[in-house]
Amino acid sequence: MSTLVVVAYPSLYKAEEVRLHLLKLQKEYLLELEDAAIAVKQENGKIKLHQLVNLTAGGAVSGGFWGALIGLIFLNPLLGAAVGAGAGAVSGALADVGVNDAFMKELAAQLQPGHSALFVLFRNATVDKALDELRGTGGTVLKTSLSHEDEAKLREVLAGRE
Repeated sequence: MSTLVVVAYPSLYKAEEVRLHLLKLQKEYLLELEDAAIAVKQENGKIKLHQLVNLTAGGAVSGGFWGALIGLIFLNPLLGAAVGAGAGAVSGALADVGVNDAFMKELAAQLQPGHSALFVLFRNATVDKALDELRGTGGTVLKTSLSHEDEAKLREVLAGRE
């Protein structure tokens, strides 16, 4: 079962810094991330999402490969690659993995302009070591699926207390 944690920051850069820190923890096998997306409320009030993985580009690349391969069979690899890339891009754009985009935009709408929210969805974590690594990074916890006890511990660690 996955756990969701949403933390708000007063700038885009702090959210990105913490996300990079989480990716480092994943490389050290202290955390198993499913998704780590950032939502930024721009000065004009629009919400911009910064996803961890660009599914549209990935779909276009894989679709182009399979389209070219099938095109080789029918002696027209360029047409096959073009059609495959288009189909892959469309399917990638329509796929929504990880945290739901509509949920992220709805929650980020509550932020002040120029602020951001880090949405982290993880399966597994070595909690005590991961919390030690995140100590004092700041931010305000907006939503979690953690227990009340674990959420309180997270709030204290982010604030640099405990």
